[in-house]
Amino acid sequence: MNKAILSVLGNDRPGIVAAVSRTLLQQNCNIENVSQTILQTEFAGIFIVSMPPDLSLEILHKCLQEALAAINLQVHVKPLQQEVSAFVAEETEPFIITTKGPDRKGLVADISEVIASFGVNVTNLQAVFKGGNEPGDNIMIYEVDIPSDINRQAFYGSLREKAADLSLEISIQHRNIFETINRI
Repeated sequence: MNKAILSVLGNDRPGIVAAVSRTLLQQNCNIENVSQTILQTEFAGIFIVSMPPDLSLEILHKCLQEALAAINLQVHVKPLQQEVSAFVAEETEPFIITTKGPDRKGLVADISEVIASFGVNVTNLQAVFKGGNEPGDNIMIYEVDIPSDINRQAFYGSLREKAADLSLEISIQHRNIFETINRI
């Protein structure tokens, strides 16, 4: 079965997921994965769907555009490449890196460059910036997969050094510890 990846963007409002999923069902598509969030006032959703063999990407795109035009959503459809990724990490462990501090341009770029320089993959990123210098108002949470064979002390040291340069508080925790501590 063919697979497609869809991105849906537009002003948030109730019913977006319902409209997308109903249109996909009408085209006999199955949603396999979805990640959706609200960024300030904007809906952002990514869907991976399996498609019936007789449905083209062009027809699927047209059906979604027609169904979502009434609620002012933009949709992009492309084939999902089933190729093996060039990035194949050896053994990794999941960690959570959290930063808090004053807002300024380049925070995500500066921290993510340190992470990448050690071959660590960011698997999820959430950043909320409300501006100003109130540390609790500006938070970045990176979910990362740390390869078992890197020098963790050097990695942690580089992150702490960069955070200090940026006046950020930083926390680095194994995901299991993070989830246990933050469980409601």
